[in-house]
Amino acid sequence: MATTKAPQVARTLDEKWNKRRVIVVLEKASLETVKTKRGYELLNADDHKGIHRKMKRDFKLSRPDICHQALLALLDSPLNKVGLLQVYIHTNTNVLIEVNPHIRIPRTFKRFCGLMVQLLHKMKIRATDGSKVLLKVVKNPVTRHLPPGSRKIGTSVTGKLVAPEDFVKTVPQDEPVVFVFGAHAHGKVEVDYVEEEVAFSQYPLSAACALGKLMNAFESQWDIL
Repeated sequence: MATTKAPQVARTLDEKWNKRRVIVVLEKASLETVKTKRGYELLNADDHKGIHRKMKRDFKLSRPDICHQALLALLDSPLNKVGLLQVYIHTNTNVLIEVNPHIRIPRTFKRFCGLMVQLLHKMKIRATDGSKVLLKVVKNPVTRHLPPGSRKIGTSVTGKLVAPEDFVKTVPQDEPVVFVFGAHAHGKVEVDYVEEEVAFSQYPLSAACALGKLMNAFESQWDIL
């Protein structure tokens, strides 16, 4: 069978919204800057326990590494490489980030933190030649960036248990579909724009693991090798 080829860039908004595409929203991502003796850093559980004590906050909840792992799973996927994936990040401080599918996320967590600090202070990250915006802060709510009428599906261990490879056959095959994943340490993501909720395992999964299952299911369904 022929493999799926990367689609051409849409020329109009209607073309952008009316084509096969998977949109992933990473909700409650722990991406927050804090000023330290070393300058501004991305608040995280390993490096800033003292700061958490002063702020009277649970350091275990500051897990930007979850977002890092999720982005690697998404952007490394063949689904992204053929141009059929769009990612948004909604942080726990209500910052909404649009991710360019062509960005190469730093492989190490330290470099990822530096990139996120730069983004949150400058509001956008450009390619080294300055011709392309790779990350940018956009206006809330995320629904203004989602295709009208698109099916919006939440993911949680408490959702309806489905096999990813079977479930993707039930979603629209020639129009966008939205999936919402939690990018935080504990608890359930509750957002009012989700219409249904599914679970890809009877066991709690990391965001990266669950995303990998979903990407693989779509790649198999759409014959992307």
